[in-house]
Amino acid sequence: MEALKLKTVDDLLLANQQDQRIELINGEIVKRPMARSEHALAQAGLSGQFLPLSRKGRDGGWWIMSEISVRYAEHHCPTHDLAGWRKERVPNRPTGVMDILPDWVCEITSPGHERKDTFTQLLRLQAYQVPHYWLISPEDKTLIAYELDNGHYRVAFSVECHDAAACSQLVIPPFAGQVLDFGYVFGE
Repeated sequence: MEALKLKTVDDLLLANQQDQRIELINGEIVKRPMARSEHALAQAGLSGQFLPLSRKGRDGGWWIMSEISVRYAEHHCPTHDLAGWRKERVPNRPTGVMDILPDWVCEITSPGHERKDTFTQLLRLQAYQVPHYWLISPEDKTLIAYELDNGHYRVAFSVECHDAAACSQLVIPPFAGQVLDFGYVFGE
């Protein structure tokens, strides 16, 4: 029986030349799900609300990027739906595949790939000590915001948005100074 050879970031970069939607998860090159409107609208809606944070200077500003690959290890380089770095920690605009640990990651679930976001990604980001992890389900109109507490994630905030008005003025860690409208994010 032949041992399974873990794929590396170099293998991912080589495979990415074929313009496929792929990422490297635990040493395996995995196809990313086909994009769908609910996912795209949630991602764009949330990205737009972060523009004021992106325009701020080093004090309180953020680099927020969508569809960004982050190299956590030689065998783990996922592409996050959204990820952010505090400008006070990363003052210059990042370029290329990120090698710097994000301060915040947001994944938007896709049908058939929920396990990757709700389990695999959560455990990996916890192990790498990413301070904040958000999990959004456009189908269920839910958000769970996790925050590191003594090295483990705990739920810092959760909401189900079936009433747009109740979800229009949310303040969620780590963005204490930013009011978010999840009614808009979920297309209400």
